[in-house]
Amino acid sequence: MLISLTVGKVDAGVAVLLTEDKRLVTPDNHPSHSERHESGSAILTSTPRKIEFPSILLPTDISCGSIVDINVSRNYAAENSAETAFANLQRTILHTFGLHTPKPPVLRCRNATQTSVVLEWDPIDLATAELRSLILYRNGSKAGAIPKPLEMQSTKISGLAVDTEYVFHLVLRTSAGTFSSERLHVRTHKMTELSGITITPGVMPAALRESLQKTAERIGAKVIDAVRIDTTHFVCTEGRGQAWERAVEMNVPVVVPDWVKGCEREGRIVGVRGYYLNADPRLRQVGAGHQPQQQQ
Repeated sequence: MLISLTVGKVDAGVAVLLTEDKRLVTPDNHPSHSERHESGSAILTSTPRKIEFPSILLPTDISCGSIVDINVSRNYAAENSAETAFANLQRTILHTFGLHTPKPPVLRCRNATQTSVVLEWDPIDLATAELRSLILYRNGSKAGAIPKPLEMQSTKISGLAVDTEYVFHLVLRTSAGTFSSERLHVRTHKMTELSGITITPGVMPAALRESLQKTAERIGAKVIDAVRIDTTHFVCTEGRGQAWERAVEMNVPVVVPDWVKGCEREGRIVGVRGYYLNADPRLRQVGAGHQPQQQQ
């Protein structure tokens, strides 16, 4: 659509274009000069006789009285391009943020003893969210925040009561919301339950190590090669080697193989004081009347 308009006034940045009646309406004599409507780049007053138009879009040689032709048409190609770009943006946002959300932690018990439990969980799945915190709760109360939750996947809780049930759960807080694991019920072992013993063997004669393995199998204990968070006792005859250093660093009790045999003989957990390396064997009290120490 082609429109011919007369330039009525040219100011810095704005030109006043008039319709065919050539009547210039100023703010002083306009019947409703305070009402304006925006349409595209042109600003229309409440009367159709005056149009304020950006002068930068007009030829540079115009002056008052010049007649300009303005061709107005709908740009379907630009509309389609804008609609396509907007739809693509919506799909990108949906697939980036809308389809995947953080998953609740999956909490498990790796091992339990008379006075401790080792909990583990799957790697934290944050999707596209940001991590706020990962907190462990025990019996409904906050037990503590997990340090480096994107790296750590296990923790050990010590100082628990013998033969007592505890309820644990993890709470993951992210920028996309809060997610809680299922409640995990764990009961610590009785003093006569030996399956929670997890042994890491150190330096000892081969025959003694073979005997240790058989004894552990008979009492239901586990033997693992490396010192881990769930290692309850480090068994050796000499205090040397990287594994021994690791056990000392982690405050894992370092005992001689006779401690395992003592547990088998007594049918219960026995105190470790008399079974430390270089400990006096006379401290190894045995018998039904002895109350063993609950050291794990």
